[in-house]
Amino acid sequence: MAEYIEPGPISDTAGIREAVCIHTRKIYDSCRDKDCVEDLRLYPTASSQVVIDRAISLKAGRAELLYAYIDVEPVSFNRGYYTVDVRYFYRVTADAFVGGARPVSISGLVVFDKRAILFGSEGSAKVFSSNLSCNELDTQNLARTNLPVAVVDAVDPLILGIKLVDACDPPIRDCCDASDIPAAITGCFPGELTMSGEGKRVYVTLGQFSIIRLERESQLLIPAYDYCMPSKECPGSGEEEDPCAVFRKVQFPVDEFFPPNTTPQSDSYQDTKSFDICC
Repeated sequence: MAEYIEPGPISDTAGIREAVCIHTRKIYDSCRDKDCVEDLRLYPTASSQVVIDRAISLKAGRAELLYAYIDVEPVSFNRGYYTVDVRYFYRVTADAFVGGARPVSISGLVVFDKRAILFGSEGSAKVFSSNLSCNELDTQNLARTNLPVAVVDAVDPLILGIKLVDACDPPIRDCCDASDIPAAITGCFPGELTMSGEGKRVYVTLGQFSIIRLERESQLLIPAYDYCMPSKECPGSGEEEDPCAVFRKVQFPVDEFFPPNTTPQSDSYQDTKSFDICC
């Protein structure tokens, strides 16, 4: 039997046993983006709106990506290309300062719309499958549309800025109403969201990293070495490890005892995400 080869980079092709045909999704086009979106309206919960109306300043907290709704439509003037419209739903938290009291935590919904145009090729085949759903039509496996599948990879955004606007000032940007928000999104908040323009308003600036790609199901011919057998044992199957033995493996935190003389300006995502911004 040929020597077992684990998944990963290879040095030669001597171990290839056969060419196999697989059914998978092929990526036809993709793009990455770093969006800086200014002045997105925060739709707070009812209790948060009461605090915002009394607040004199805000301190940014964190933004969490709850969901991304994706829609794909063909471009009429360019065959094989498609528009990918993405609507991001975020839960944003912040601290509101009311007089000399301790800051009060507020939360709300932020919505951001993005569009990309990518190549997705064309296809006219109608695809059926023998997967069975008892006592009903196999609706998930009936003839599919000719559209490619859009996939969006995204991380939680960075809060780059936050500001408080008086009620008498004209709105900067409003993009949706209550009917545009799915019930699953509103259910992520502890109370009803305030969508009206009455009272003070909060606007945030977000930095979003994303990768968008178009895929189609395809049959590909690839080289095969052997069946893929895991080489790592499942953790937790043996006895528990001595906690002191685990502690002995931890490296001594030298930097905690000897702070650096200067603080470098970091441009990494993780370091910037944990940076507090006061406005």
